[in-house]
Amino acid sequence: MIQNIRSILIGITEEGDAEERSSALPYGLSLARQANAHVTVQAASLKVTLTHAFVSAFAEGLVATENRRLNALAHAAAEASQRAAAASGIACTAQAPQLAYPALIRSFTSLARTHDLTILDLEPISLAVDRGLIEAVLMESGRPLVVVPVGREAFEGDRIIVAWDGSAKAARALNDAMPFLRAASQVELISVTGEKDLGHTVPGAEIAPHLARHGVAVSVLSLPAVNGDVAETLRNHAHLTRADMIVMGAYVHSRLREMMLGGTTQSLLKNAPVPLFLSY
Repeated sequence: MIQNIRSILIGITEEGDAEERSSALPYGLSLARQANAHVTVQAASLKVTLTHAFVSAFAEGLVATENRRLNALAHAAAEASQRAAAASGIACTAQAPQLAYPALIRSFTSLARTHDLTILDLEPISLAVDRGLIEAVLMESGRPLVVVPVGREAFEGDRIIVAWDGSAKAARALNDAMPFLRAASQVELISVTGEKDLGHTVPGAEIAPHLARHGVAVSVLSLPAVNGDVAETLRNHAHLTRADMIVMGAYVHSRLREMMLGGTTQSLLKNAPVPLFLSY
C-alpha cells in the first residue's frame, strides 16, 4: 500500500476530440485505490474566444456552438470520472470548468497546490494545452507531478528507476517520491555519465544510506550515456529492466535552454516508455 498520499488531482482537458482517451484518469484512480486517497478530477474545456472586435454574427454563432460542444464533453468526462471512482469505492470530487487558456492554467495550478500529487497525460507536442499544464504544475505548484503515457492505465510501482545527477532538483524528486520508493520492491539509482561533469555533485553511493534508513531497498548503478543522450539511456534501461516508473528532477538545465537546444526533460516528455514522476 502507498503511504502518505492522501489527495490526488487528475487533470483532463477537452480540446475537441471526442475520441481522445485519457490514460491519466484510470491510472490515477488505480493509484488512489492503492493509496486510499481522495481524488479530484478537473475535466476542463478550453473556451474558444474571438479577439477581433468586428466579427460577424455567423462567426459568433460558430464559436458559441463549439464552446457548448466542448463544455458538454467536459461535463460528460467529469460525470464518467465520478461513476468510475464510485464503482471502485474511491472518494471523488469532479468539476468541469470552461476557461480561456490563461485562466485554465491559473486555476489548475492553484488547485494542484492543495493536493499531494497531480497526474496528467503525457503530451509530446510542445505547444499543446496539456504541455502547458505540465509545465505550469512543475514550475508553479510546488507539488510533484506524474505524467502518464498512452496505454498505461493501471498504476504499478514494483520497479522504479531514479535518475540521479546529484543536483538539488534530483534530491527534491527523490524525497517527493519517497512514498513510492518505500513501497517498491526494486529501486535503482541511476547516474548517467558522459553527458556532463558530475564531479561536484553528490554521488549516488552517498545518498543510498539515506534511502536505506527510510526502508528503501536501493541499488546504485552508473551507466554511460548512449551517444551522449541521457534520456535515451534512461529509456533503454527502463525497457530492459521493465521498470514501472522513472523518478527525476525536471529542467535541471534552464527551461529556455531545453526548449531551444533540447534536454532530458523535453526528450522524455516527447517519448516516455513509463510514467514519469517529476519534481522541480
